[in-house]
Amino acid sequence: MTESTTEQHIAEWMIEQIKNQGTLKQEDAIAYVRAEHGEAYLFTSESGNISLSKEIKKAFRKQHNGRIAWDRDGFFWAWT
Repeated sequence: MTESTTEQHIAEWMIEQIKNQGTLKQEDAIAYVRAEHGEAYLFTSESGNISLSKEIKKAFRKQHNGRIAWDRDGFFWAWT
């Protein structure tokens, strides 16, 4: 069994939020990560926006297997 990482825990939390609420706003995911895990899991993108680390996004994509989509205009994730 592989060791569960913080990134995997965050990805699991994100999927649970989407299961329970139907969507997850990026700002809510960032607020959760900042409060629970600190700034180390966030970065500022080239456009100046705060974003989740690439490692979190990678773990998230791996766990949802294409069943969740990013809404670029609304800045949220939802079931496909």
